[in-house]
Amino acid sequence: MAVLKAETVLVTGANRGIGLELVKQLSNSECPPAHIFATYLYSNSAQELQKLADEQSVVKMLELDVTDSASIQKAVETVEASLGTTGLNLVINNAGINSDATLETLTADNLMAVYRTNVVGPLLVSKAFLPCLKKAAHALHLEGMSCNKAAIVNITSIVGSIKLGQKNFSRAPMYPYRLSKAALNMATVCLSEDLKQNQILCTAIHPGWVQTDMGGNEAPLSVADSVSSILRVLASLSQSETGKFLDWEGKEIDW
Repeated sequence: MAVLKAETVLVTGANRGIGLELVKQLSNSECPPAHIFATYLYSNSAQELQKLADEQSVVKMLELDVTDSASIQKAVETVEASLGTTGLNLVINNAGINSDATLETLTADNLMAVYRTNVVGPLLVSKAFLPCLKKAAHALHLEGMSCNKAAIVNITSIVGSIKLGQKNFSRAPMYPYRLSKAALNMATVCLSEDLKQNQILCTAIHPGWVQTDMGGNEAPLSVADSVSSILRVLASLSQSETGKFLDWEGKEIDW
């Protein structure tokens, strides 16, 4: 079984749910990264992440608002200062917000708030950290693309699939969330095409319906099981998966 061996990883939205579990499992893996930059927005909601950072020296907490360019640039400077000449191997764009708004309840402000966090945020973060990813891709003499070399992974959702939208719409209309994830899926395709020349892999991952604050207690998949499967998938990704939409088990999803 392939093992993820990325030396430097950045995870956005790492103070809870899937993001926090990604940091936990990465730091406790058989080949833990030398640096895991775990971002959070508010310190009062990051106590568990702080405890993990106190226990695991590879975990570096990083304040980041993915919707704010100045905050992103400050984070880039912190990461670059910490890594020196070493590039960044893997960016996991996990930070996101939900909205259960229906056609009757949605507003322009609600739509734009979700879009800013779930679409603009990952794009701005990816763009800002691109020099770090390029540095890693050029420094490592690894054949092809992989998450060990240089990659962007966007945590998305199956509800962003246009083809499958009719099958799962009645259970949860979620207009703002669905629209944002469909846009993030397109952003993934665009990034994958743009960054092929730099040997930077880009993939969209649906983590499943997970027992998080967002997914709720009725979800069939635990956070730990979702993340352990995601990490196995990330370890096996190659250039043949760049630009694809996969689930937590590595199965391809229709756009």
